[in-house]
Amino acid sequence: MNQAISELKAAYVGDVLTKVPLAPYTYWKIGGPADILVIPSGKEQLAETLRILRRNQVPWIVLGRGSNVLVTDKGVRGAVIKLGPGLEYARFEDRLVYAGGCYSLIKLSALAAKNGLTGLEFAGGIPGSVGGAVYMNAGAHGSDVSRILQQAEVLLENGELVTMRNEDLQYAYRHSILQRQPGIVTEAVFRLEYGDREEIETTLRNLKEHRLRTQPLQLACAGSVFRNPPGHYAAKLIEDAGLKGLRVGGAEVSPLHANFIINTGQATASDVIALMEQVRETVYDRYGISLVPEVLVVGER
Repeated sequence: MNQAISELKAAYVGDVLTKVPLAPYTYWKIGGPADILVIPSGKEQLAETLRILRRNQVPWIVLGRGSNVLVTDKGVRGAVIKLGPGLEYARFEDRLVYAGGCYSLIKLSALAAKNGLTGLEFAGGIPGSVGGAVYMNAGAHGSDVSRILQQAEVLLENGELVTMRNEDLQYAYRHSILQRQPGIVTEAVFRLEYGDREEIETTLRNLKEHRLRTQPLQLACAGSVFRNPPGHYAAKLIEDAGLKGLRVGGAEVSPLHANFIINTGQATASDVIALMEQVRETVYDRYGISLVPEVLVVGER
């Protein structure tokens, strides 16, 4: 581990920090320390980071904007790679949108609307990064990334940069091949269509107002906790089971939206995990339906 740290610093890959609490980097504001936190300054530095970690046999995970992830209380052994400003960009070429892996999906949907481009409205309330959205085929309101992604630039764990087309990613509901084949999305290319700018912005505004009314966005939460089972909505199953307001420690099933778990102030990852398990068990006992987590739990248990 010390050798990897020395090599990363000597290679000037960007910020290299040790024993860093990850809570400030996540939407839930929960999480223990990472042995190493690397914030590469650009694509080349990111590639070199992966090569150094591989050479020293240091395991790694990537952290985007910190939504949809729960870091355990013991933290992450090995390295956490947080995508930095060098991958936070967006540019428009006719109907094509090029966005860096660290770019905000919400910000990108607003920019597309200003450019009179339709297709990204569904993403106006998804608090993650472009890279995370490509990785998990993020979606809402009847659409998802698979419908608009043309191709993605992916950095493989050996440091090789490859281009993956939409069909290469083997998309399904909240799934892509990247969940089985490690890689970091450095850039995505979306193909949108021209539309009426005013109508697009109105749609975004209406969706935002709906979210503010129905989701606890002002509190520390990570978005939807469970995937929707086929033919059902996770939130309705949880609400119908009478679980709104259920608490474990500082974690609570939101009284506003049953598929959100909020950190009321002092929640630990153990609180959230225990609450998730209670919700899953109760829903299964009542309806015989097994809820699958949408959030990714990372770190030492």
